[in-house]
Amino acid sequence: MHYPRKLDLARDLEKRSVLLLGPRRTGKSALIRHALSPDRTYDLLQADTFQALAARPSLIREALRPQDRLVAIDEIQKLPALMDEVHGLIESTSTHFLLTGSSARKLRRSGTSLMGGRARTRRLFSFVAEEVGLETFDLDRALSTGLLPPIWLSDEPWDDLADYVGTYLQEEIRAEGLARNIEAFSRFVRRAALSHGELLNFESVGRDAQVPARTVREYYDVLTDTYLGHLIEPLRTPARKAVSHGRFYFFDNGVVNRLVGRRSLMPGTPEYGTAFEAYIAHELLAWLSYTRRDEPLNFWRTHDQVEVDFVLGGHTALEVKSSALVTERDAAHLHRLGAVTPLRRKLIVSRDPHPRRLGDVEVLPWRDFVGALWAGTLLEG
Repeated sequence: MHYPRKLDLARDLEKRSVLLLGPRRTGKSALIRHALSPDRTYDLLQADTFQALAARPSLIREALRPQDRLVAIDEIQKLPALMDEVHGLIESTSTHFLLTGSSARKLRRSGTSLMGGRARTRRLFSFVAEEVGLETFDLDRALSTGLLPPIWLSDEPWDDLADYVGTYLQEEIRAEGLARNIEAFSRFVRRAALSHGELLNFESVGRDAQVPARTVREYYDVLTDTYLGHLIEPLRTPARKAVSHGRFYFFDNGVVNRLVGRRSLMPGTPEYGTAFEAYIAHELLAWLSYTRRDEPLNFWRTHDQVEVDFVLGGHTALEVKSSALVTERDAAHLHRLGAVTPLRRKLIVSRDPHPRRLGDVEVLPWRDFVGALWAGTLLEG
């Protein structure tokens, strides 16, 4: 089954080439097949294609016809030297290129400049609820086994998640040059999964994973550069007691649960609340990226643990509560933030069945929130 994606690459490709990045199995190849019609496609996961182009990168130029308007190269990070060839073709022809990959890190380390601005960089996320049907979207399933397209469509998601995690550790990390440290990285990534959504603490993670803190910092950079996680920075306000460390979310709840061996999540538990918060972060990050909205997503937390989960654009504050009945107490931190910085809107996103108000704080059921986000009406209130 194919679900139309919210990312509109056709608009970009009308004007210029595109470098599409994102974790493996998020649907980059499917997007090429179903949403675009390249005149030529080179899949570097195919051994014969890889070997031919590795031996002679100029084959792309030699095969290019004047009528070719779009050429796709899938998994470009496997052969970064092709970037120079493509760079030259962008300069000398009217052909546009769609390059996909899962590691900005490897492209940078190869000496390329990510096309030096000659290709627009876009990012593909796992499914969002609007793509698979918001009205019938199974929240508990998304929190448990995640939103990677092949996992969402699988009859055996838990087993397929095991394959995904194994493939990542064995292939992606080796490709990042960490093959000699695969056991250390494996310990790190499983320990980091236990800190999903928490403030970064390199010393604590390193101590538990038996890895030096400076190496932990590098490993988190690897997760970020391979799009397997997102670092959300704290909001800077006039208050002097705000924390300085970011919060790190893995890109997919299913991957986290597989890493820590957690087959199910029960509403009311801290793990369920964290997964729900991470899901809302996923929707927000995907929406900001796909709609090309140039606004930051932050969180706010003081050293005395007063915290607001997300602050969008510095003006819209969101608390995320997995409870089915939000109370005035849940709005307290929003009021604290509103006292130190101007806010247009204060929201609590929850599992409440109906929208309501607690003074100047709006309580939105998660489905209403996600619908308003993608309809473009969330910031109009």
